Amino acid sequence: MCGFTGFLDRSETTSPEQLTGIVTRMTAALVHRGPDDGGIWTDPLDSVALGHRRLSILDLSSAGHQPMVSRGGRYVIAFNGEIYNHLALRRELETGPQSPDHPLFDREANALHPRTPGEGAHPGWRGHSDTETLLAAIETWGVGEALKQCVGMFAFALWDRHDKLLYLARDRLGEKPLYYGWQGDHLLFGSELKALKQHPAFRGEIDREALTLFMRHNYVPGPYSIYQGLRKLPAGTYLVLGQHRPESSPVSYWTARDIALRGQMQPFAGTEDEAIAGLDAVLRQAVAGQMVADVPLGAFLSGGYDSSLIVALMQAQSECPVKTFTIGFNEQEYNEAEHAKAVAQHLGTEHTELYVTPEEAMAVIPRLPVLYDEPFADSSQIPTFLVSQLARQHVTVSLSGDGGDELFGGYNRYFWAMGFWRRMRFLPRNFRIALSRLLTVVPPHAWNSVFRGLGFMLPAGLRYSSPGDKLHKLSSFLGAKRPEEIYFDLLSHWKEPARLVRGAEEPRTVLNDPVQWPGLRDFEHRMMYLDTVSYLPDDILVKVDRAAMGVSLETRVPLLDHRVVEFAWQLPLSMKIRQGQGKWPLRQVLYRHVPQALVDRPKMGFGVPIDHWLRGPLKDWAEALIEPKRLKAEGYLNPVLVREKWVQHQSGRRNWAYYLWDVLMFQAWLEAQ
Repeated sequence: MCGFTGFLDRSETTSPEQLTGIVTRMTAALVHRGPDDGGIWTDPLDSVALGHRRLSILDLSSAGHQPMVSRGGRYVIAFNGEIYNHLALRRELETGPQSPDHPLFDREANALHPRTPGEGAHPGWRGHSDTETLLAAIETWGVGEALKQCVGMFAFALWDRHDKLLYLARDRLGEKPLYYGWQGDHLLFGSELKALKQHPAFRGEIDREALTLFMRHNYVPGPYSIYQGLRKLPAGTYLVLGQHRPESSPVSYWTARDIALRGQMQPFAGTEDEAIAGLDAVLRQAVAGQMVADVPLGAFLSGGYDSSLIVALMQAQSECPVKTFTIGFNEQEYNEAEHAKAVAQHLGTEHTELYVTPEEAMAVIPRLPVLYDEPFADSSQIPTFLVSQLARQHVTVSLSGDGGDELFGGYNRYFWAMGFWRRMRFLPRNFRIALSRLLTVVPPHAWNSVFRGLGFMLPAGLRYSSPGDKLHKLSSFLGAKRPEEIYFDLLSHWKEPARLVRGAEEPRTVLNDPVQWPGLRDFEHRMMYLDTVSYLPDDILVKVDRAAMGVSLETRVPLLDHRVVEFAWQLPLSMKIRQGQGKWPLRQVLYRHVPQALVDRPKMGFGVPIDHWLRGPLKDWAEALIEPKRLKAEGYLNPVLVREKWVQHQSGRRNWAYYLWDVLMFQAWLEAQ
């Protein structure tokens, strides 16, 4: 796990000294991603520069130093991530040049890039790093085919010295980040925006349309970034750029869309027992591959299904106790540490837990703008950073259980939205709209009083906290024309962000553009697909990557091994969601290792009490950031709308924590620029 950056000067006016100085500054901004080693490579004749910071995981020797030049001298790479099957690829490469009949022979690549003498033969390895393996695979098979053969998480920049071309590539699910874009005559790229900001051509103009998307979703969805002219490379693609090459679009080598469609058109045909056995086998394979490291390794453990399963499979394949880590809170509604401890004791792991005070959690907040580089407002970023910080005191690599909800139907919104739609769709839409208006006539605090008065008469299933807020939220779904509108509403914070962001329009994304959706029969599967290509890479994986790399910790996600993803999409919905509960096959595999009673409980988010903090210890900090005169002077946000939410939240009449946290994280980020 590392960080890289670089640039290409189309004007070819950057002097050799400037190339070295600029890329050195850019690379230094990523030292947290790679504290063990650093390097730069420049070619003054082509005005290209690469920089790399290394967190040594495989091959701790100097043979793993980057940027790395290929054996034949044609390619130079700066690589971030891990190729889990690189030893198998080495064995394949050691068989020598490939004939046209070989399954990995790439006719197009060989026609476009003729091999020089010695390329494609036994590489004569200098070390045992996966970066060297990747370079040899590219030399032998070409970039596109090499990417298809890799199992891993990665992003890289590759300079082809023969054809004067720059390749940027990203892994299939988007685990590793990669930003790029032209700023005048300079193409800038890197693992984090803070590196690009060090280049003198960086403009830093805020993209107001991207800001509307942030206010809706609490993250900036790809391919947008918060800055004009800079983008995120989509997952599963590579991009070819050059000084004199026309602008091109990213090329897909793997797409979640194709996998979802193929899996549902060619579904798993075996029995339920065979499906569980098949999932068990592919998960064991993924976990075993991701346990390979030359440094201490452990796992995050929350005590939920996903993390417990990953730890159980690690322990089943380990000769010594696995190191596991949990953050606890004294507030019971936010605490999972007791459940994690019970699972750890059953599995026999070497468990470390740390109970965090509200003061310790809030102390993380000033670091968030620097950690995340662009506005990011998933408040679980705070405990994610804390558990990463805890783990880094003991290990250099930590596995996590992310991805299970998106692949196996774990989010409550999947079955809640569909259940709600099935109940209301038979009612005339005009009636539903009238009912919506009626519900919102009564303010939330009044509804709360009504429910409190009826509390003893209500069944347990209707005794909600803040029922008024929930009724008002429910009212926004009643006019929906189709279930996807309910899903989109559930994902939205600010419902009309273009009113909040001054001088902006909200652009289309995969979430609100049906043209981009695959033709999946089941509504739940459609939601799972959309989460896989949006919420997962742009929220969940961003949250974990930045929090962990902020303390120089590598994280790995076995559930996002693309072979697991492909197997999951072959399973019918009936094997994922049953009786209003998701992740059925994952749970069956887990029950082989952990008693059901230890893990079966309502889903709990990994959160912190932002709503209470904004009315208490964070009130003065927040007030200063959203003071109306300040918002008006800055010119980005509508101060009237923000003030309205703030006053209602402070009065206790409404809980606008999500909305306000979005605004506050943008304001804190803006202040840090």
